Amino acid sequence: MIKSMTGFGRCEISNETRRIVVEMKSVNHRYLDVAVKMPKKLTLFENTIRSLMKEYAQRGKVDIFITYEDCTENQVQLKYNQSLAGEYIKYMRQMAGQFDIPLDITAASLAKYPEVFVMEAQELDEKELWQLLEQAIRGAAEQFVEARKREGEQLREDLLGKLDAMVQYVEQIEARSPEIVAEYRAKLTDKVQELLADTQIDESRLVTEVTLFADKICTDEETVRLKSHIVSMKETLMQGDNIGRKLDFIAQEMNREANTVLSKANDMTVSDIAISLKTDIEKVREQIQNIE
Repeated sequence: MIKSMTGFGRCEISNETRRIVVEMKSVNHRYLDVAVKMPKKLTLFENTIRSLMKEYAQRGKVDIFITYEDCTENQVQLKYNQSLAGEYIKYMRQMAGQFDIPLDITAASLAKYPEVFVMEAQELDEKELWQLLEQAIRGAAEQFVEARKREGEQLREDLLGKLDAMVQYVEQIEARSPEIVAEYRAKLTDKVQELLADTQIDESRLVTEVTLFADKICTDEETVRLKSHIVSMKETLMQGDNIGRKLDFIAQEMNREANTVLSKANDMTVSDIAISLKTDIEKVREQIQNIE
């Protein structure tokens, strides 16, 4: 199944201590470009997240947004710096003796001195945190991929419809080509008869002129290649994943053939059909830019 390069996914995972919400969205990009926005506490997992996303996407600019809440009541713990408190007391006693002043210090007053008591965050259990984060990322990524597949299926149906219309344009060009030659022969015959009056027309010279004209406007090779490219694109659309670059190449070749047909056109009808053909090819190329 083909996938679009635009999609969205969201997943929320929580337990008794933590809550993680992951959202991801993507737009068109030539290659896979993953940008992750998350709390500083989770940045150690950034490279792992980028590697993980390669399982779910090959192309597209993917933006991932992660929110994290630690629901633990004891997120920090109080630490008593005994050695530093001893240093404070030692120097205060030294000051009291040196300046002959009373040493009226209490535990409560000592506790107010810097760094005697410090609040330390509890160490993260990286393995446990990653398990929760990975679960949330994979949950969002699965939704993300499903959204891409749904849109990809819509793109395929739209492209197949446009390709069917293009086949009709090519067939109209093929049907019109012999009519152009016949009309040219008739006009040339009338013109020569008008110029020569009763003089007999040199049939061999007329055939030569008509043949040269027919060769000049002949688009058989281009229409055959166009049909081949249309068939190839249809087959590619049925193949599935990672076909965007191949489709883009085929569309470029189709556009080249259509340009040649238009340049050879010596007929208003063929010109109009070729312009319509080029218009549809351009629409196809625009749609292909959305395919992974």
